Amino acid sequence: MKLTIIGGGGFRVPQIVEALSRRDDLDVSELRLYDVSAERLEVMADVLEQLPIARKPRIVTGTDLREAVRGVDFVFSAMRVAGTEGRVSDELIALSHGILGQETVGPGGYAYALRTIPAALDLARAVKEEAPNAWVINFTNPAGIITQAMREVLGPRVIGICDTPIGLVRRAARALGTSESELDYDYIGLNHLGWLRSATKDGEELLPRLLEDPELLTQMEEARLIGLDWVRSLGMLPNEYLFYYYRNREAVAQIRDEAQTRGQFLSAQQGDFYQAAHSQPQEAAALWDRTHREREETYMAEAREVAGAGEREEEDLDGGYQEVALDLMTALSGGRPARMILGVANAGVIPALADSAIIEVPCTVDQRGPVAVALAPLEGAELGLVTQVKACETLVIDAVRTKDRATAWKALALHPLVDSVDAAKEMLDEYCEAIPQVAAVFEEGR
Repeated sequence: MKLTIIGGGGFRVPQIVEALSRRDDLDVSELRLYDVSAERLEVMADVLEQLPIARKPRIVTGTDLREAVRGVDFVFSAMRVAGTEGRVSDELIALSHGILGQETVGPGGYAYALRTIPAALDLARAVKEEAPNAWVINFTNPAGIITQAMREVLGPRVIGICDTPIGLVRRAARALGTSESELDYDYIGLNHLGWLRSATKDGEELLPRLLEDPELLTQMEEARLIGLDWVRSLGMLPNEYLFYYYRNREAVAQIRDEAQTRGQFLSAQQGDFYQAAHSQPQEAAALWDRTHREREETYMAEAREVAGAGEREEEDLDGGYQEVALDLMTALSGGRPARMILGVANAGVIPALADSAIIEVPCTVDQRGPVAVALAPLEGAELGLVTQVKACETLVIDAVRTKDRATAWKALALHPLVDSVDAAKEMLDEYCEAIPQVAAVFEEGR
């Protein structure tokens, strides 16, 4: 098989290659790395050459999109339009208005989506023409919005993934003394906005025991971040990103109090890495390894600071999105079928949403593609929150399609974490001024 990674000069590419080398169920003969930056591709090639990976496919790098996807079987999309510098603006502009500045949640996530959708659609059209039978596995953020936009071109052959839902399931299984494979679970929501509502083993519901036992519940990072009492009151386990909704005031105060935002930290850290690795190519792998460890240890640090949640568990330090992608790839290529949480079309699962809306739910997957598992209805406050956020996500896509700033303003203004339509308009103006790729969305003739 041939696999292309879009954003192939990105920092997390070695994690994919390392995970791929451990898989006996995938035979990838050629890995193509595509990026707009030849220099970043050169650095990644050095890292991959030096890392002690026993089984590597043939690696090809390039900056021609159509050549990169021509005739491939799978495409992993992990692009970052405007780089980490764009993320810094996403965060700081919202924070300057007293509103959450975060990569995927709220106005910062929407600024990221606005500038990324055109590039994602370019990719989708290239794949449709150059590799019509390929599967596109999308982890470009904000994953729900980008997957939904790409689906307009690729239909069901684009699937969204994220490691936070399955990470939640695995932590719950670990706390309960079992494994993910032994659990039947019910999870529902949107990307970075969902809840684990049930976890059963051999027909026995185990989630109440986890919620009621302080010792077990304290093992859940999500509960430590959001608060044990609040999680108990919900009667379900929320995705860790719900911290930004449930404790928004505390999150904004903590982020504004920090010396730098997460984006500023990563921009400086990765800038230093790429510069050092470019000037010392013989040290590229060692530099990557050290930088990667620091990155994982500091993930969502502002949330843990607010909650007094302590350091991340050792088991959670390596992330997991690459394993999710490879499990999905295995099932789609005719290997062992899988049950996993994916970003797929709603298709009636949540009746209040359009069938084409991308949601995150458990799916069974084989070479025909994913099929959502039947779930209990989403109700109450959770349904209200999901409905409002999905309406805003759809407005973001509509704004790009119509090049209409007023629609983009609505998307920002109607998000539940934005408390002023005036502030929303000012933020949009500032995003356009600070990030040329956002301004370009609304230019005629694009």
